[in-house]
Amino acid sequence: MGGSWSSSSSSSSSSEKRVGSEMALPKAKDIVASTPSSSSARHIVPTAIRFKQLLAQLGANFKAIELDVESDGSEIQSALLAWTGQRTVPNVFIGGKHIGGCDTVTAKHNEGKLVPLLTEAGALATAAA
Repeated sequence: MGGSWSSSSSSSSSSEKRVGSEMALPKAKDIVASTPSSSSARHIVPTAIRFKQLLAQLGANFKAIELDVESDGSEIQSALLAWTGQRTVPNVFIGGKHIGGCDTVTAKHNEGKLVPLLTEAGALATAAA
C-alpha cells in the first residue's frame, strides 16, 4: 500500500516561495515518473480518502502526496493544475498517465478497467478481484 511522500523543504521568503513554485512541477513529474501509481491528496477530503481506500482494497502499490502535509503542497497543487488542468484532489496518475479524479477512477473500476491499468503499470503484482 502507498504512503505519504514528504518534503523537507520550507519556504518563507518571497524568493524562496518563487524557487519553490519553480521546483514544484519538476518535483511532481519526478514522483509521477518514479511510481506506478500516484496521486495528490488531502487527508480530510472524502474523495481522496475513498480513492486511497479503493487502491488499498485492491492491494495496489501507490504513492500519495498529501498536499496538506507538504511544506510546498500549495505549489505542487498549482503545478498540477497547470500540467493537468485539474484543481481537485485526488489527482491520479497511473503508469505516468494522468487519469483524473476519484469519479474517473471509480468509473474505471466499475467498468473493469482499473485493475488492468494498475497491473500494466506494475502497481499490482497480479490481477485483483
